[in-house]
Amino acid sequence: MKKVGVLLATLSAASGVANAQSVTLYGVVDNGIEYATNVASGPPMVNTATGEITQRPGGNRFAVLSAGGQSGSRWGMRGTESLGNGLSAVFTLESGFSADDGKSSQGGRLFGRQAMVGLQHETYGTLSFGRQYAAIYDAYSNFTPLGYAVLYEPSTYLLGSFRQDNTIKYSGKFGPFSAYAHYSFGAGQGSLGLVPLPGGGSGESPGNYRDNTAYGAGLVYSSGPVGVTAVYDQWNPAVTVGNPGRAKKAGAAVTYKIGPAKLIAGYRWGHTVSSTGSTFVRDDLYWIGANYDVTSALVLKLGYYYDNLKVLRVGTAAPATNPANPWQVSFVADYAFSKRTDVYLTMAYVKNSGLNFDLSPTGFASGYFLAQGRNNQFGTAIGIRHRF
Repeated sequence: MKKVGVLLATLSAASGVANAQSVTLYGVVDNGIEYATNVASGPPMVNTATGEITQRPGGNRFAVLSAGGQSGSRWGMRGTESLGNGLSAVFTLESGFSADDGKSSQGGRLFGRQAMVGLQHETYGTLSFGRQYAAIYDAYSNFTPLGYAVLYEPSTYLLGSFRQDNTIKYSGKFGPFSAYAHYSFGAGQGSLGLVPLPGGGSGESPGNYRDNTAYGAGLVYSSGPVGVTAVYDQWNPAVTVGNPGRAKKAGAAVTYKIGPAKLIAGYRWGHTVSSTGSTFVRDDLYWIGANYDVTSALVLKLGYYYDNLKVLRVGTAAPATNPANPWQVSFVADYAFSKRTDVYLTMAYVKNSGLNFDLSPTGFASGYFLAQGRNNQFGTAIGIRHRF
Protein backbone atom coordinates (compact mmCIF):
# COMPACT_ATOMS: atom_id res chain seq x y z
CA MET A 1 0.00 0.00 0.00
CA LYS A 2 1.20 3.44 -0.87
CA LYS A 3 0.43 6.53 1.13
CA VAL A 4 -0.86 9.22 -1.19
CA GLY A 5 -1.19 11.73 1.60
CA VAL A 6 0.61 10.75 4.80
CA LEU A 7 -0.49 12.70 7.85
CA LEU A 8 -1.14 15.94 5.98
CA ALA A 9 -1.36 18.37 8.88
CA THR A 10 -3.57 21.39 8.21
CA LEU A 11 -4.38 24.32 10.44
CA SER A 12 -7.89 25.72 10.38
CA ALA A 13 -7.71 29.49 10.77
CA ALA A 14 -11.32 29.67 11.89
CA SER A 15 -11.14 27.07 14.63
CA GLY A 16 -7.45 26.83 15.33
CA VAL A 17 -7.68 22.99 15.35
CA ALA A 18 -4.97 20.83 13.78
CA ASN A 19 -6.45 17.97 11.74
CA ALA A 20 -4.31 14.95 10.77
CA GLN A 21 -5.48 13.42 7.49
CA SER A 22 -4.27 10.39 5.54
CA VAL A 23 -5.38 8.80 2.27
CA THR A 24 -4.19 5.36 1.13
CA LEU A 25 -4.25 3.98 -2.41
CA TYR A 26 -4.36 0.16 -2.39
CA GLY A 27 -5.31 -2.81 -4.51
CA VAL A 28 -5.03 -6.47 -5.49
CA VAL A 29 -4.45 -8.06 -8.89
CA ASP A 30 -5.15 -11.80 -8.99
CA ASN A 31 -5.09 -13.94 -12.13
CA GLY A 32 -4.26 -17.42 -13.39
CA ILE A 33 -5.30 -20.32 -15.61
CA GLU A 34 -8.12 -22.77 -14.86
CA TYR A 35 -9.23 -26.18 -16.10
CA ALA A 36 -12.79 -27.31 -15.31
CA THR A 37 -14.79 -30.37 -16.37
CA ASN A 38 -18.42 -30.83 -17.45
CA VAL A 39 -19.13 -27.12 -17.98
CA ALA A 40 -22.25 -26.32 -20.00
CA SER A 41 -22.26 -23.83 -22.86
CA GLY A 42 -24.72 -21.63 -20.98
CA PRO A 43 -27.17 -21.50 -18.07
CA PRO A 44 -29.87 -24.17 -17.90
CA MET A 45 -33.27 -23.55 -19.42
CA VAL A 46 -35.87 -23.43 -16.66
CA ASN A 47 -39.64 -23.60 -16.91
CA THR A 48 -40.79 -21.47 -13.96
CA ALA A 49 -44.34 -22.84 -14.23
CA THR A 50 -43.50 -26.57 -14.09
CA GLY A 51 -40.08 -26.42 -12.40
CA GLU A 52 -38.49 -28.44 -15.21
CA ILE A 53 -34.74 -27.78 -15.63
CA THR A 54 -33.00 -28.57 -18.92
CA GLN A 55 -29.21 -28.49 -18.88
CA ARG A 56 -27.29 -27.42 -21.97
CA PRO A 57 -24.57 -29.56 -23.57
CA GLY A 58 -20.94 -28.75 -22.82
CA GLY A 59 -17.52 -30.19 -22.03
CA ASN A 60 -14.19 -29.41 -20.42
CA ARG A 61 -12.97 -25.80 -20.33
CA PHE A 62 -9.55 -24.10 -20.26
CA ALA A 63 -9.70 -20.40 -19.40
CA VAL A 64 -7.89 -17.42 -17.96
CA LEU A 65 -9.50 -16.46 -14.67
CA SER A 66 -11.79 -13.44 -14.80
CA ALA A 67 -12.90 -13.15 -11.16
CA GLY A 68 -9.53 -14.01 -9.60
CA GLY A 69 -8.38 -17.11 -7.74
CA GLN A 70 -7.83 -16.25 -4.08
CA SER A 71 -9.05 -12.63 -4.12
CA GLY A 72 -11.18 -10.50 -6.38
CA SER A 73 -9.03 -7.98 -8.25
CA ARG A 74 -9.64 -4.43 -7.05
CA TRP A 75 -8.25 -0.97 -6.48
CA GLY A 76 -9.40 1.55 -3.97
CA MET A 77 -8.82 4.50 -1.69
CA ARG A 78 -9.40 4.76 2.02
CA GLY A 79 -8.82 7.70 4.27
CA THR A 80 -9.14 9.08 7.78
CA GLU A 81 -9.18 12.54 9.30
CA SER A 82 -8.72 13.07 13.02
CA LEU A 83 -11.45 15.27 14.47
CA GLY A 84 -10.17 15.23 18.02
CA ASN A 85 -11.26 13.53 21.25
CA GLY A 86 -10.81 10.04 19.74
CA LEU A 87 -13.17 10.77 16.82
CA SER A 88 -12.22 10.45 13.12
CA ALA A 89 -13.95 10.80 9.78
CA VAL A 90 -13.38 7.77 7.52
CA PHE A 91 -14.17 6.80 3.94
CA THR A 92 -13.59 3.91 1.52
CA LEU A 93 -14.06 3.81 -2.26
CA GLU A 94 -13.28 0.40 -3.76
CA SER A 95 -13.64 -0.70 -7.38
CA GLY A 96 -13.63 -4.32 -8.56
CA PHE A 97 -12.41 -5.40 -12.00
CA SER A 98 -11.71 -8.58 -13.95
CA ALA A 99 -7.98 -8.87 -14.55
CA ASP A 100 -8.35 -10.86 -17.79
CA ASP A 101 -10.04 -8.04 -19.72
CA GLY A 102 -9.95 -4.98 -17.44
CA LYS A 103 -13.73 -4.59 -17.23
CA SER A 104 -15.49 -3.36 -14.11
CA SER A 105 -17.10 -6.00 -11.90
CA GLN A 106 -20.26 -5.80 -9.76
CA GLY A 107 -22.44 -5.03 -12.76
CA GLY A 108 -20.19 -2.28 -14.09
CA ARG A 109 -20.37 -0.08 -10.99
CA LEU A 110 -17.44 2.31 -10.61
CA PHE A 111 -17.11 1.56 -6.88
CA GLY A 112 -19.06 -1.68 -6.77
CA ARG A 113 -17.17 -3.30 -3.91
CA GLN A 114 -17.51 -0.46 -1.40
CA ALA A 115 -18.49 3.21 -1.31
CA MET A 116 -18.94 4.50 2.21
CA VAL A 117 -18.27 7.43 4.54
CA GLY A 118 -18.65 7.58 8.31
CA LEU A 119 -17.44 8.45 11.78
CA GLN A 120 -15.11 6.28 13.84
CA HIS A 121 -14.50 6.51 17.58
CA GLU A 122 -11.55 4.74 19.15
CA THR A 123 -13.76 3.48 22.01
CA TYR A 124 -17.31 3.26 20.70
CA GLY A 125 -16.79 1.95 17.16
CA THR A 126 -17.73 3.05 13.63
CA LEU A 127 -20.99 4.28 12.10
CA SER A 128 -20.90 4.38 8.28
CA PHE A 129 -23.21 5.06 5.33
CA GLY A 130 -23.21 3.80 1.73
CA ARG A 131 -22.62 0.57 -0.22
CA GLN A 132 -21.03 -1.80 2.28
CA TYR A 133 -20.58 -5.38 3.40
CA ALA A 134 -23.46 -6.90 5.35
CA ALA A 135 -22.88 -7.92 8.96
CA ILE A 136 -22.98 -11.62 8.01
CA TYR A 137 -19.89 -11.12 5.82
CA ASP A 138 -17.86 -9.58 8.64
CA ALA A 139 -19.02 -12.10 11.24
CA TYR A 140 -18.10 -15.15 9.13
CA SER A 141 -14.91 -13.69 7.61
CA ASN A 142 -12.49 -15.64 9.83
CA PHE A 143 -14.61 -18.79 9.99
CA THR A 144 -14.43 -20.31 6.49
CA PRO A 145 -11.76 -22.83 5.41
CA LEU A 146 -10.54 -20.87 2.36
CA GLY A 147 -11.10 -17.34 3.66
CA TYR A 148 -13.70 -16.39 1.01
CA ALA A 149 -11.39 -17.48 -1.83
CA VAL A 150 -12.99 -16.80 -5.21
CA LEU A 151 -11.88 -20.31 -6.27
CA TYR A 152 -13.27 -22.59 -4.85
CA GLU A 153 -15.33 -21.64 -1.82
CA PRO A 154 -19.15 -21.31 -2.01
CA SER A 155 -19.08 -17.92 -0.28
CA THR A 156 -22.01 -16.35 -2.12
CA TYR A 157 -24.13 -19.45 -1.53
CA LEU A 158 -23.23 -19.19 2.16
CA LEU A 159 -23.77 -15.45 2.58
CA GLY A 160 -26.41 -14.43 0.04
CA SER A 161 -26.51 -10.69 -0.72
CA PHE A 162 -23.38 -9.72 1.19
CA ARG A 163 -22.80 -6.29 -0.45
CA GLN A 164 -25.75 -3.92 -0.11
CA ASP A 165 -26.62 -0.43 -1.30
CA ASN A 166 -28.17 2.31 0.84
CA THR A 167 -26.79 0.88 4.06
CA ILE A 168 -26.24 2.19 7.58
CA LYS A 169 -23.72 0.02 9.43
CA TYR A 170 -22.19 -0.18 12.88
CA SER A 171 -19.05 -2.06 13.87
CA GLY A 172 -17.17 -2.05 17.15
CA LYS A 173 -14.57 -3.99 19.09
CA PHE A 174 -14.78 -4.44 22.86
CA GLY A 175 -12.00 -6.58 24.28
CA PRO A 176 -12.33 -10.09 22.82
CA PHE A 177 -15.74 -9.27 21.28
CA SER A 178 -16.48 -7.69 17.89
CA ALA A 179 -20.02 -6.58 17.04
CA TYR A 180 -21.59 -5.80 13.65
CA ALA A 181 -25.05 -4.58 12.65
CA HIS A 182 -26.49 -3.06 9.48
CA TYR A 183 -29.74 -1.85 7.91
CA SER A 184 -30.27 -1.31 4.18
CA PHE A 185 -33.11 0.84 2.85
CA GLY A 186 -32.78 -0.95 -0.53
CA ALA A 187 -30.18 -3.67 -1.00
CA GLY A 188 -29.86 -3.36 -4.79
CA GLN A 189 -30.10 -7.13 -5.38
CA GLY A 190 -31.71 -7.37 -8.81
CA SER A 191 -33.61 -10.68 -8.62
CA LEU A 192 -35.05 -13.36 -6.38
CA GLY A 193 -33.95 -16.61 -7.97
CA LEU A 194 -35.13 -16.36 -11.58
CA VAL A 195 -37.61 -13.58 -10.83
CA PRO A 196 -36.43 -9.99 -11.55
CA LEU A 197 -37.29 -7.32 -8.99
CA PRO A 198 -38.82 -3.96 -9.97
CA GLY A 199 -36.23 -1.20 -10.17
CA GLY A 200 -33.39 -3.67 -9.84
CA GLY A 201 -34.24 -4.25 -6.19
CA SER A 202 -33.23 -0.72 -5.28
CA GLY A 203 -36.08 -0.23 -2.81
CA GLU A 204 -36.80 3.15 -1.19
CA SER A 205 -40.14 3.31 -3.02
CA PRO A 206 -42.70 5.84 -1.69
CA GLY A 207 -45.35 4.25 0.50
CA ASN A 208 -43.62 0.85 0.48
CA TYR A 209 -40.64 1.38 2.72
CA ARG A 210 -40.09 -2.37 3.44
CA ASP A 211 -39.53 -3.30 -0.22
CA ASN A 212 -36.01 -4.73 -0.71
CA THR A 213 -34.85 -3.67 2.75
CA ALA A 214 -32.28 -5.79 4.56
CA TYR A 215 -30.76 -6.01 7.99
CA GLY A 216 -28.57 -8.25 10.12
CA ALA A 217 -26.21 -8.56 13.04
CA GLY A 218 -23.24 -10.62 14.09
CA LEU A 219 -21.15 -11.15 17.21
CA VAL A 220 -17.61 -12.56 17.24
CA TYR A 221 -15.58 -13.77 20.22
CA SER A 222 -11.84 -14.30 19.78
CA SER A 223 -9.44 -15.03 22.63
CA GLY A 224 -6.30 -17.14 22.55
CA PRO A 225 -6.83 -20.24 20.39
CA VAL A 226 -10.65 -20.02 20.39
CA GLY A 227 -12.96 -18.15 18.02
CA VAL A 228 -16.79 -18.22 18.00
CA THR A 229 -19.34 -16.32 15.92
CA ALA A 230 -23.13 -16.12 15.66
CA VAL A 231 -25.05 -14.30 12.89
CA TYR A 232 -28.50 -13.36 11.58
CA ASP A 233 -29.34 -11.85 8.19
CA GLN A 234 -32.62 -10.95 6.45
CA TRP A 235 -33.44 -9.48 3.05
CA ASN A 236 -36.99 -8.58 1.99
CA PRO A 237 -37.19 -8.85 -1.83
CA ALA A 238 -40.31 -7.39 -3.47
CA VAL A 239 -41.30 -9.28 -6.64
CA THR A 240 -44.22 -6.86 -6.92
CA VAL A 241 -44.21 -3.39 -5.40
CA GLY A 242 -45.59 -3.43 -1.86
CA ASN A 243 -45.38 -7.22 -1.44
CA PRO A 244 -41.94 -8.16 -0.10
CA GLY A 245 -40.92 -11.72 0.62
CA ARG A 246 -38.26 -12.77 3.12
CA ALA A 247 -34.85 -14.36 2.67
CA LYS A 248 -33.50 -15.32 6.09
CA LYS A 249 -30.14 -16.73 7.12
CA ALA A 250 -28.72 -17.54 10.55
CA GLY A 251 -25.85 -19.58 11.85
CA ALA A 252 -22.74 -20.03 13.93
CA ALA A 253 -19.14 -21.16 13.54
CA VAL A 254 -16.07 -21.96 15.63
CA THR A 255 -12.30 -22.05 15.14
CA TYR A 256 -9.54 -23.51 17.25
CA LYS A 257 -5.79 -23.04 16.79
CA ILE A 258 -3.31 -25.80 17.65
CA GLY A 259 0.25 -24.74 16.92
CA PRO A 260 0.54 -24.16 13.14
CA ALA A 261 -2.96 -25.55 12.51
CA LYS A 262 -6.37 -23.85 12.57
CA LEU A 263 -9.51 -26.03 12.72
CA ILE A 264 -12.82 -24.65 11.43
CA ALA A 265 -16.47 -25.75 11.61
CA GLY A 266 -19.65 -23.87 10.77
CA TYR A 267 -23.37 -23.95 10.04
CA ARG A 268 -25.81 -21.72 8.15
CA TRP A 269 -29.63 -22.09 8.19
CA GLY A 270 -31.49 -20.60 5.21
CA HIS A 271 -35.17 -19.99 4.37
CA THR A 272 -36.50 -17.90 1.48
CA VAL A 273 -40.26 -17.37 1.07
CA SER A 274 -42.53 -15.31 -1.18
CA SER A 275 -44.89 -12.60 0.05
CA THR A 276 -47.62 -15.26 0.28
CA GLY A 277 -45.48 -17.58 2.38
CA SER A 278 -44.54 -20.09 -0.35
CA THR A 279 -41.04 -21.48 0.20
CA PHE A 280 -38.54 -20.93 -2.63
CA VAL A 281 -35.48 -22.39 -0.85
CA ARG A 282 -34.99 -24.14 2.48
CA ASP A 283 -31.55 -25.51 3.29
CA ASP A 284 -28.94 -26.23 5.97
CA LEU A 285 -25.30 -25.62 4.98
CA TYR A 286 -22.45 -27.22 6.95
CA TRP A 287 -18.69 -26.91 6.56
CA ILE A 288 -15.52 -28.13 8.20
CA GLY A 289 -11.90 -27.44 7.33
CA ALA A 290 -8.35 -26.75 8.38
CA ASN A 291 -5.47 -24.39 7.61
CA TYR A 292 -1.89 -25.51 8.19
CA ASP A 293 1.25 -23.34 8.08
CA VAL A 294 3.86 -25.73 6.69
CA THR A 295 6.43 -22.93 6.81
CA SER A 296 6.19 -19.16 7.22
CA ALA A 297 5.73 -18.97 3.43
CA LEU A 298 3.65 -22.07 2.59
CA VAL A 299 0.03 -22.46 3.77
CA LEU A 300 -2.29 -25.40 3.01
CA LYS A 301 -6.08 -25.05 3.23
CA LEU A 302 -8.72 -27.78 3.03
CA GLY A 303 -12.50 -27.46 3.21
CA TYR A 304 -15.56 -29.70 2.95
CA TYR A 305 -19.04 -28.22 2.36
CA TYR A 306 -22.39 -30.04 2.48
CA ASP A 307 -25.83 -28.54 1.85
CA ASN A 308 -28.99 -30.28 3.02
CA LEU A 309 -31.24 -28.77 0.34
CA LYS A 310 -34.72 -29.58 1.63
CA VAL A 311 -36.94 -27.45 -0.62
CA LEU A 312 -36.33 -25.87 -4.02
CA ARG A 313 -39.00 -24.01 -6.00
CA VAL A 314 -37.80 -22.44 -9.25
CA GLY A 315 -40.86 -20.25 -9.95
CA THR A 316 -43.91 -18.86 -8.20
CA ALA A 317 -46.18 -21.45 -9.88
CA ALA A 318 -43.78 -24.40 -9.91
CA PRO A 319 -44.14 -27.25 -7.42
CA ALA A 320 -41.64 -27.60 -4.60
CA THR A 321 -38.98 -30.29 -5.06
CA ASN A 322 -36.34 -31.98 -2.91
CA PRO A 323 -33.25 -32.27 -5.14
CA ALA A 324 -30.06 -34.23 -4.43
CA ASN A 325 -27.88 -32.57 -1.79
CA PRO A 326 -24.71 -30.94 -3.17
CA TRP A 327 -21.29 -31.34 -1.52
CA GLN A 328 -17.85 -30.03 -2.37
CA VAL A 329 -14.21 -30.59 -1.35
CA SER A 330 -11.76 -27.69 -1.90
CA PHE A 331 -7.98 -27.39 -1.50
CA VAL A 332 -5.44 -24.54 -1.72
CA ALA A 333 -1.65 -24.52 -1.52
CA ASP A 334 -0.43 -20.92 -1.26
CA TYR A 335 3.23 -19.87 -1.33
CA ALA A 336 4.25 -16.30 -0.48
CA PHE A 337 7.37 -14.87 -2.11
CA SER A 338 6.88 -11.72 -0.04
CA LYS A 339 4.18 -9.89 1.92
CA ARG A 340 2.80 -8.61 -1.38
CA THR A 341 3.21 -11.46 -3.87
CA ASP A 342 2.13 -15.09 -3.67
CA VAL A 343 1.40 -17.98 -6.03
CA TYR A 344 -1.18 -20.71 -5.52
CA LEU A 345 -2.50 -24.06 -6.67
CA THR A 346 -6.17 -24.72 -5.98
CA MET A 347 -8.62 -27.49 -6.86
CA ALA A 348 -12.11 -28.67 -6.02
CA TYR A 349 -14.58 -31.48 -6.71
CA VAL A 350 -18.35 -31.05 -6.40
CA LYS A 351 -21.27 -33.48 -6.65
CA ASN A 352 -24.92 -32.66 -7.50
CA SER A 353 -24.23 -29.07 -8.60
CA GLY A 354 -21.76 -26.86 -10.39
CA LEU A 355 -18.63 -25.73 -8.56
CA ASN A 356 -19.21 -23.35 -5.65
CA PHE A 357 -22.74 -24.80 -5.42
CA ASP A 358 -23.81 -23.23 -8.69
CA LEU A 359 -27.51 -24.05 -8.51
CA SER A 360 -28.87 -21.49 -10.94
CA PRO A 361 -32.56 -21.99 -10.03
CA THR A 362 -31.82 -20.91 -6.45
CA GLY A 363 -30.63 -17.55 -7.75
CA PHE A 364 -26.90 -18.17 -7.40
CA ALA A 365 -24.99 -18.73 -10.64
CA SER A 366 -21.19 -18.59 -10.59
CA GLY A 367 -20.77 -19.60 -14.23
CA TYR A 368 -20.10 -23.29 -13.52
CA PHE A 369 -23.25 -24.53 -15.21
CA LEU A 370 -23.43 -28.34 -15.27
CA ALA A 371 -23.35 -29.93 -18.72
CA GLN A 372 -26.25 -32.04 -19.88
CA GLY A 373 -26.31 -35.50 -18.32
CA ARG A 374 -23.63 -34.68 -15.72
CA ASN A 375 -23.90 -34.34 -11.94
CA ASN A 376 -20.33 -33.45 -10.93
CA GLN A 377 -17.48 -31.09 -11.75
CA PHE A 378 -13.76 -30.88 -11.08
CA GLY A 379 -11.76 -27.66 -11.29
CA THR A 380 -8.13 -26.72 -10.77
CA ALA A 381 -6.16 -23.52 -11.27
CA ILE A 382 -2.72 -22.03 -10.81
CA GLY A 383 -2.31 -18.31 -10.35
CA ILE A 384 -0.46 -15.33 -8.95
CA ARG A 385 -1.69 -12.56 -6.66
CA HIS A 386 -0.03 -9.21 -6.04
CA ARG A 387 -1.09 -6.63 -3.48
CA PHE A 388 -0.14 -2.96 -3.57
